[in-house]
Amino acid sequence: MTRKLILSSPLLEITISRLCQELIENQINGIETVILGLQPRGIFFAERIAKELSKHLEKAPSVGKIDATFFRDDYRRRETVSPNSTDVPFLIENKRVILVDDVLATGRMVRAALDAMNSFGRPAKVELCVLIDRIYNRDLPINADYVGKSVNTLPTEKVLVEWTEQGHEADRIWLIPQPE
Repeated sequence: MTRKLILSSPLLEITISRLCQELIENQINGIETVILGLQPRGIFFAERIAKELSKHLEKAPSVGKIDATFFRDDYRRRETVSPNSTDVPFLIENKRVILVDDVLATGRMVRAALDAMNSFGRPAKVELCVLIDRIYNRDLPINADYVGKSVNTLPTEKVLVEWTEQGHEADRIWLIPQPE
């Protein structure tokens, strides 16, 4: 079985634009919105969201990146740990935080990111925006508020997101079979 293309340009740009319209529609009056991209690949999606939102809003939302490596429940079980940088140049206290990741699978990374966020303040509201939701794959009761595309996957399949910012020739999202 070969890999299958799930999403690419121009449909990807349309999907991002639609997600941004939903984010704008659900703004809370009087509460500032900030965006936190989950390291490593969620930051590329977060930057795309922020760029698109800046076209439609008077004030572009602040963007940060958060690494949840040391907050994962399997942190001490892993042989190798490669943490990424965290850069949250703002407080999240009393703000609407849009937590952004490329793929929502088991929910464990989102749970870890919520724990990591606590050191930056207590937000008024946290919403989750994901590009791909691997439905039927959840270990924890976590669901996204904003979903680009829902995909049925088997446990033996992997979703791979390729961004031009990572050096790929085009933005593409693949469903890849993994050896059992």
